[in-house]
Amino acid sequence: MSALVSRILVIVVGLPVVLELIWLGGWWLFVLAVGAALLALHEFFWMARPLRPLVLAGYGGAFLAILGAELGGTGWMVAGFASTLALAFLLKGVAQTRQSATVAVGTTVLGAAWIGLGLAHLVLLRDIPKHGQLAVFTVVIAVFAADTVAFVFGALIGRHRMAPVLSPGKTWEGLVAGTIVAVLVPFFALYHQHFLDGARSLVLGGVIAFAAPIGDLFESALKRDLDVKDSGRLLAAHGGMLDRLDALLFATVAAFYVFVAFGRA
Repeated sequence: MSALVSRILVIVVGLPVVLELIWLGGWWLFVLAVGAALLALHEFFWMARPLRPLVLAGYGGAFLAILGAELGGTGWMVAGFASTLALAFLLKGVAQTRQSATVAVGTTVLGAAWIGLGLAHLVLLRDIPKHGQLAVFTVVIAVFAADTVAFVFGALIGRHRMAPVLSPGKTWEGLVAGTIVAVLVPFFALYHQHFLDGARSLVLGGVIAFAAPIGDLFESALKRDLDVKDSGRLLAAHGGMLDRLDALLFATVAAFYVFVAFGRA
């Protein structure tokens, strides 16, 4: 099975389930976010195992960040995440390892912030009054559609590598195609639903188009630094859970604060 066919099958099978749980929201989305966070953190900590991260502290901090977002919004989310630092230092004190505390704790906090806060913002998006479903659907579909279009166009007509050192497979042609899709999805989804005006919907699309590839390249940089090719094989040609979420983790956070700036969250 080719990589393209495998990618399409995973999207066709998995995306409807994800969208259904997002549609239901509440504790259904909480379970989805926590499950995705634990799988992604497991992959990250496996990649970073030479750095001896305090995995229980990372799991706990990410879980509490998502729980805080579900129960009390942004403030509780930050409080939940802040527990990561205390838990990490506590576990480092009893761990029988000579790894530097700065490295071990820093790696742990990075994982909880990157993955835990990223998915906690997915919960915050869903909880936007009145239009939460529309907002989170728009961001998720824009990211996934842009990623798929960028991959297809890059494979078919890509000639100029965008970041040959970090991610040799990505091309400028794919980036342009993905950017167009990322900008158009919010415009048609939000402007025509009278949630954002035309200019603001285009701004949101531009922010998603910028943040998503940065998230993708961020993971690529970490994988290169840790000398691994894929975070896992859970999702076939997509790689691991983290490979599927990398763009969304950045785009979700950026999109949420765009909604905040526009007075919609």
